[in-house]
Amino acid sequence: MKAKVPLIAASLALLAAVASPALAHHSFSAEFDGAKPVRLVGKITKIEWTNPHSYFYLDVKNAKGETANWACEGGGPGALSRRGWKKGDVKIGDTLIVDGYLAKDGSRTIDARRITLPDGRSIYGGTPGDGGPGDGQPQNK
Repeated sequence: MKAKVPLIAASLALLAAVASPALAHHSFSAEFDGAKPVRLVGKITKIEWTNPHSYFYLDVKNAKGETANWACEGGGPGALSRRGWKKGDVKIGDTLIVDGYLAKDGSRTIDARRITLPDGRSIYGGTPGDGGPGDGQPQNK
């Protein structure tokens, strides 16, 4: 039995490592509300070019002049690059216009479906096949 304990522990560790990326990726409807579109205009405070989703953060001013930081989730770096958004196209402090959908949990997080870069180019920011609006795939309901 003692010989099996390290084997079981190693198997569980391998399973956890393999399952983590799968848990990080989700369908649109699992996290975002397709009935709650939003447009954000704000200055970039942080960029995370990570897989399976990239994130960038915007400081957005409301009608009262108060600033709130929003997380914008986009496709992975490779997908965004293939659509024309290169890592060096934006820098901290640049202004973006982001059209997306609010998170179901009420946090300041959106699914960034359309991103207008400082040079005026508009990039599809969604994850292909996630079932969200505009991905060309049937929506998960």
